[in-house]
Amino acid sequence: MSNDQYYGGQQYDPYANGTGNANGTGSGSGHQEQQGPDVTQTWEGQTWDTQFQPAVTYEQVRADRAQAAQGRQGHQQQPHQPQQPYEAYASSQASYESYGTPAAYYAEPQHQQPQPPQAQPQHQSQPVAAPAPAPAPVAEPVPAPPAPSAPSGEAGPGWSSPTTSGNTRITDAQRARAEGRSPVIEPGMQPAALTAVLGLLLAGGAALGTYALLVPLVLLQGLTAAGWFRLNGMWPARQGIALAFAGGLAADAALLVTGRENAAAAIFGTLGVWVLLCLVLQLRSHADPDERMYGLMATIASAALAVVATGHLGADPDAVVVGGVAVAAAVLARALPLPGPVSLIAALLASAGAGIAAGGLADLGSSGALLGLGAGVCALVGLRVASYDYPSRFVHMTAGVALPLTAAAPAVYLLGRALV
Repeated sequence: MSNDQYYGGQQYDPYANGTGNANGTGSGSGHQEQQGPDVTQTWEGQTWDTQFQPAVTYEQVRADRAQAAQGRQGHQQQPHQPQQPYEAYASSQASYESYGTPAAYYAEPQHQQPQPPQAQPQHQSQPVAAPAPAPAPVAEPVPAPPAPSAPSGEAGPGWSSPTTSGNTRITDAQRARAEGRSPVIEPGMQPAALTAVLGLLLAGGAALGTYALLVPLVLLQGLTAAGWFRLNGMWPARQGIALAFAGGLAADAALLVTGRENAAAAIFGTLGVWVLLCLVLQLRSHADPDERMYGLMATIASAALAVVATGHLGADPDAVVVGGVAVAAAVLARALPLPGPVSLIAALLASAGAGIAAGGLADLGSSGALLGLGAGVCALVGLRVASYDYPSRFVHMTAGVALPLTAAAPAVYLLGRALV
């Protein structure tokens, strides 16, 4: 690599500093002699990256040379000691690290005032390297606050609030499945209380009249349609829920038009039409065959339950009063913290006792006990269905509330017509 660089029209020789040889004892002949072993060839060209080093002008170089020449006149000549190979390598490495940086490059001369010369004892002037930029401060990550945990004495929601570290709380169904426990989870006292309230509303509506009974019946059909789909793990299923609920409403309208004496024809006729409608809608679906079949079965079952609940509207009003009270007593007794067989017997006895009490008010006598026992058995079957396959809290509050009363509708209708 050539060291001849032109600055301001003059040839620049980096070793023309007043010495003619490597020992520094010459008279500055202006031409470059043989380099000594202690002199390292350096790169003195321009660079594209000039934003990190100061610009050194040609006037500053000349002033540094003159100052260095004056300082060497007072020194005596010293014999040159050859360096060892390792010392030469270390000196070459140090020189390379010093001159290899971008600060060692000279810039074009600029029109500015020359700086006063400074005395430097070095053999050759060295440019001043720019200070290294200070590292930027690194912001430490702020740890996320821990998610507040619910007190142990309070029953928290089924799902906790979302956090960056994941949800620490799981539902009762997930915990039971992880522990390998029974897939049957009873709804508990709160859904049982809601069922009892809805049963008493049905009994009160039947005592008041047909249209008073229609209000809680419509609520029962809506809970049945939504709860059955969620019980089968299909959510959201707005189209299926709306279709099943519409089937229940159609059955109610058909029964009101034809009257209680034609209740069976209205119920079965509506059920047949709705099964055909479900088939047509599922044939238009673009889902997989397995998923289509599963959705068809869930839709038909939900619509059938909603239509069957219309039996409360077609049954005798006294039978509806006895059946509603008996179902309320059965589910409340079943929700008590008792052993399994004891709880089952207590629920059946409670339903029979409630049937006797309600039958006495409706002039049914002992027939009320049989009617109440039949309604209680059907209610316990519906409660068992709503408790199966690790149900969630939503299933308990929909299917767990509605299925006992829906399952009791056929018993109320058939036993009512036979005993009343």
